[in-house]
Order: sequence, then structure tokens, then C-alpha cells
Amino acid sequence: MAAALPKACIIGAGCSGFTTAKRLKDVGVPYDCFEMSDEIGGNWYYKNPNGMSACYESLHIDTSKWRLAFEDFPVPADWPDFPHHSQLFEYFKAYVDHFGLRETITFNTVVEKARRTSEGLWEVALSSGETRTYDVLFVCNGHHWSPRIPEYPGEFDNPAFHSHAYRTPFDPVDMRGKNVVVVGMGNSAMDIASELSQRPIAKNLWVSARRGVWVLPKYMNGRPADKSAMPAWMPRKLGQRLARSAIKKAIGNMEDYGLPKPDHEPLEAHPSVSGEFLTRAGCGDVKFKPAIKALEGTRVRFADDSVEDVDAIIFATGYDMRFPFFDDPALVPDEEHRLPLFKRMMNPDVPNLFYMALAQPLPTLVNFAEQQSKLAAAYLTGRYRPPSPEEMRRVIAEDEEIHLGHYYKAKRHTIQVDFNLYCADLMKEIAAGEKRARAAEYALPTPARAVATA
Repeated sequence: MAAALPKACIIGAGCSGFTTAKRLKDVGVPYDCFEMSDEIGGNWYYKNPNGMSACYESLHIDTSKWRLAFEDFPVPADWPDFPHHSQLFEYFKAYVDHFGLRETITFNTVVEKARRTSEGLWEVALSSGETRTYDVLFVCNGHHWSPRIPEYPGEFDNPAFHSHAYRTPFDPVDMRGKNVVVVGMGNSAMDIASELSQRPIAKNLWVSARRGVWVLPKYMNGRPADKSAMPAWMPRKLGQRLARSAIKKAIGNMEDYGLPKPDHEPLEAHPSVSGEFLTRAGCGDVKFKPAIKALEGTRVRFADDSVEDVDAIIFATGYDMRFPFFDDPALVPDEEHRLPLFKRMMNPDVPNLFYMALAQPLPTLVNFAEQQSKLAAAYLTGRYRPPSPEEMRRVIAEDEEIHLGHYYKAKRHTIQVDFNLYCADLMKEIAAGEKRARAAEYALPTPARAVATA
């Protein structure tokens, strides 16, 4: 008689949660998936009632449809190269319904606490008042929902809010005829600045940032740029040299658009991608300012001591990684935003915990957990066994040097990975782990011990 498989708890039903659920269902691992909202989709559920969606009405994903598609569920053939957020949301719902996952998800239920017991099981407290026990925990709550807003000397008397709250040029603030500062030069900043800088909207639009960035196009040589991603077999330094040369040839110098010269090379920072921003800057609709130095009532002072009358500030300044259900400091990022994980998934000291899609992969995050779940499913069914904790820590350091070594040091660069390189390495690790599992006679690394309690 086959051994019972461990029971899992999945926190969240965004794209990382429901693709993990699908994989566990495929291999017969029992699970409960808890979603705090009334629908799947997480960040891609526009105006999500849980308040955690950063979608704005005009948002189109920066990843092409070829790179974001799930491997066993093709995207609609009539999609544009870069779909609107509403199309992606419908695609997610179709996936969940096609594979019969909806009935396995408990909606409108928050995981309030997840605590590891002295026996090594997970005790999960729910907003329903229940506490349940599980053999394994999957963290799929995302990392683009807790806005990070910088602090400045002084006070600002006009509206100021994070891009997470931005919906349209009229919501939450009517920007028509206003002087607007967008802080940051990431993807959201590019989109919002490009939209608001249109002459019928903002009177003046300034983008404020501490440093210049390379703004990469969505298309290269007439096709989506991410279709030309560096293959995993190519030596990394060679691939980066070739890519940088192609980027510079395609877009020229940032200074030619009225933007500051970046202090780094292309691909040494998380890319800012926009098909419109450079045109808006070149037309003079988007103007640049250095970092904010101080807030002075209805005025903003910048690092060059220039001062502008400003009606609204939008902070496109990124997010903090937060896990409000954990009390153990060993399970959350440190002050530098670092949470080293084996294959960006596993804590070497906690063998029954998986962080899914806790990464910033290029070119896409949408189907990242779908790939990671292959290792997790093999692990829970005894077909994969990880190396020793000491070896896991050695590999973590090695992998971080490979994936992070060429980025400048910043909180936003602690979880970067190259999607192609990562997936190729993941398949190698799964194969190596299968050999270790065979030597262990396919014993379950995490046995089935939990009994759900009402």
C-alpha cells in the first residue's frame, strides 16, 4: 500500500498559488488553498476588494504573450503581443476553471497566523476562527502589495500617494491641469508618467529619481524584445555584452531624450520597459528632476535645490516583501530585503516550507511558480530529495552571485533571477535530486503526519 502523501496549505490564489495547486492536484498531494479575496488573480484582479491589486485601468503587461503563457494552457490566439490586464485576468480564471481548481480554493478567508509547532508541523489560524494543521506550507501571497514610500524632511499639503493606489488620471485624484511629480523610474513610473504627461491631462509632469536608468523598448527589430532572451547555454558575460550592444544601438543615449545619464550599464539594474516613455520625454512632455530633498507645503525642493509648485506626488517607489502571518524573524527578509533561499524556494533549516515566486525573474513572473512547482511536487511525492543543509547554503551563495552579481546593490535587486538560466538549472537540480531520492528508496522527505482540526 502506497504511503499517504503530506497535506499542504497554500496561502493565496494569485498566479503562483493556483499554478502550485494545479501541480499538487496532478500528483495527488492533498491541499487547502486559502484566498483572502472573493476571486483568484491577486495583483491582476483590477480593483481587487482585498486592496492588494496595483492594476491601473490602462495597464498592459510588459511581458509578451509568448513568455507569460502557462505551458499546458495556451493563451488565446487572437491576443495582442502585450495583453491588457483584463485579458490576463480572464486567462487566469479560464485556467482555474479548466483544471477544476476553483472548488479546491477557500475564498474570503485570511491566513492570519502560520506557526511551526515543536513537532515541525504547521499550525494555521484562519480568519474564520478555525485552526488547522498541515505537513507543509506554501507561501504564495506575492510581493507587490505592501507599498514602500520614502520619507522626506518637511510636510506636503497636497495629495501624495503610492502608485499602488493609482487607477486612472482621475482616480484617486483628478490630474487635469495639475503639476505632478512621479517619483521613481521603474515600470509603473514609466506607464503612469507617460499617461499623465499627455497634454490634455497634466499641466507639468516631472519624473524624480536618484539616478538615471536605461529605458528599454518593448520591441526590438520588429518583434517583442523578450522573444530574444539570452539562451541558457550561452556564456553569461558574452550574452550580456551582446545584449547591451543591441540595446544601445536601438535606443541611443538617455541624455538625447533629456534624461540623466545612467551610472550603470544596461542590464545592471532591473529593466524599466516602456514603448512610450522615451517619446514623451523626447517631446518634452516628461521632464526630469533629481531626488526630492524636502517638502515645503505645496512646493517640492529637489536635490539640485530647484523648487516647483506641485499639486500631487505619486510614489512609484516599489514594495516591501511582507509575510504578516509569520512571527518568526528567521522566516522573513532582513533589513536589507534579503531572504536567501535554495533555488529561491526553500529555507535549508525548514524542510516543509516553500516560498513560491518570491523572485523578480526576467522576463516574467506570471509562470515562474509553475516551473518551481515541479520541484515542490517531486519533493512531496518522494521523487526529489534536496542536498544537505550545508550544501544548500553553499549553492545559495553560488546562485546569488550568478543572478545578482552584475546588479548594483539595492533592495530591489535582492531577488533577481534570469528566467531561462534559472529554469535550466532547476531541471538539473530536479534530476540530481531524483538520484538522491532513489538512493533513499523514495522515502518521503516530509511524511504525512498532520490531521486537520476544526
